[in-house]
Amino acid sequence: MTEHSPLTEHSPARRVPEPSGVDLARVALRAAKEQARARGAAVQQKKQARRGGLRSGARADGRDPLPLGAAINRLITERGWETPAAVGGVTGRWPQIVGENVALHCEPQGYDEDARVLTVRCDSTTWATQLRLLAPTLVARLNDDLGQGTVRLIKVLGPGGPSRRYGALRAPGSTGPGDTYG
Repeated sequence: MTEHSPLTEHSPARRVPEPSGVDLARVALRAAKEQARARGAAVQQKKQARRGGLRSGARADGRDPLPLGAAINRLITERGWETPAAVGGVTGRWPQIVGENVALHCEPQGYDEDARVLTVRCDSTTWATQLRLLAPTLVARLNDDLGQGTVRLIKVLGPGGPSRRYGALRAPGSTGPGDTYG
């Protein structure tokens, strides 16, 4: 795979695809849940107003504390963070997904949810080339683990080079020592 997707880099206007399939179902389910929650809250407020305010009782209600895991899962679902949370879990399991040897030299840097691109940085150009060759296999593994279509492309970055600033005094607008010959 290459570093850049030709569709997003060269097209003048970046088109956002319309949600379809599973994405459309998630959006509809989230909207239905919000509407049901709003209706339930309105009914509850009417009941409490008739009874004379809030009362405590033996039965569970919305004021009861939740276990931490349940509260986090509820927050993730309400905010629509299922995919970013799942991809974020890849960082902790990176050695199991790609293998110990590859994990020593390559690590995930970020995930673009809109483009569904996972960015990975390698510590040498040799490992960057190797990871580019392994990218289709890794995309298939990640999609088996996270769900089909979660990752469409792996963008591989090589090692970061040193700064090209060699002195304190520089000409305004210069790009470094290479701009004097051109």
